[in-house]
Amino acid sequence: MSETNNPGKQVLLEIYRIASLIKQADDRFIELIKAGQIASPYYSPRGQELIPAAISVNLRADDTVVTTYRGIHDQLAKGIPLKPFVAELLGRATGTCKGKGGPMHVTHVASGLPVTTGIVGAGLPIANGLAWAAQLEGTDQVTVVNFGDGASNIGAFHEALNLAAVWKLPVIFVCQNNGYAEHTRYDLGTGAATIADRAIGYGIPGVEVDGNDAVAMWKAANAAVARARAGEGPTLIEANTFRFRGHLLGDDSHYIPKSEMAAAVAADPLPRFRAWLIEQGFATDGQLADVEATNAAAFEEAVQFGLASPYPDISELERDVVAEGVPA
Repeated sequence: MSETNNPGKQVLLEIYRIASLIKQADDRFIELIKAGQIASPYYSPRGQELIPAAISVNLRADDTVVTTYRGIHDQLAKGIPLKPFVAELLGRATGTCKGKGGPMHVTHVASGLPVTTGIVGAGLPIANGLAWAAQLEGTDQVTVVNFGDGASNIGAFHEALNLAAVWKLPVIFVCQNNGYAEHTRYDLGTGAATIADRAIGYGIPGVEVDGNDAVAMWKAANAAVARARAGEGPTLIEANTFRFRGHLLGDDSHYIPKSEMAAAVAADPLPRFRAWLIEQGFATDGQLADVEATNAAAFEEAVQFGLASPYPDISELERDVVAEGVPA
């Protein structure tokens, strides 16, 4: 099949590079928190790395991504520079938001990630606004908005999908369905058999895909991005996955059956994808080890930069809160 139907070798290797970086970042952040070097809430994306990695390789630098507080995988995949990214999670003045946003509000407009929201479902109408701006300006930029299955039960989800459908906005709604809305199992809080089914009510494509399959995820994203760029409107993608760690660090996931968790971890998509790349001849074990080592070195350099950076000055408490007054 042609590259338009399947990702080529370099695209697959880039997906792996990004996904591997996300896992390494997650592991290192948890180490720092447990060592007392960071005092911060933390929401692990472990198990969901392939979703943003496979989406991001279909995006341009000028496309935008909106994500949620469980969003470090989406943020890294969009290409936020590591040093200011890590510094922000460490609460340092050199961070993307001068250390005042933290993990729940990372913002880096230059990388195309203008919003991380701590409010469930709030990113969807914001994404519509970004997509509408692109439409009004006559560009072919697209916006991707990521959210969890729980957010699909928020009013903003339905309002956003309806408006995007009516106006044919260039937006891709990506539900990273990990099966649990905080501590609530999917079927205990959602009546629809699938999130993708909800697209029918708004007259837009709804695609259910295995978010742990890099190629399937790439194909779904590739088609949705092409549709949006062509002015054909939005797509709802439901990427089914699993959350290996609790809702936030410290949550022991006691509400998830042990057998279910064990089966998901045994089918960890990242090492499975790594093995597949080697089996298919796209890379050798040594080549992928080099990718991992390069990622680890770059991330550790960013960690040391962050740890060496100062905390924000006390005066920052009064900045970026309200607009500064202008004399009449």
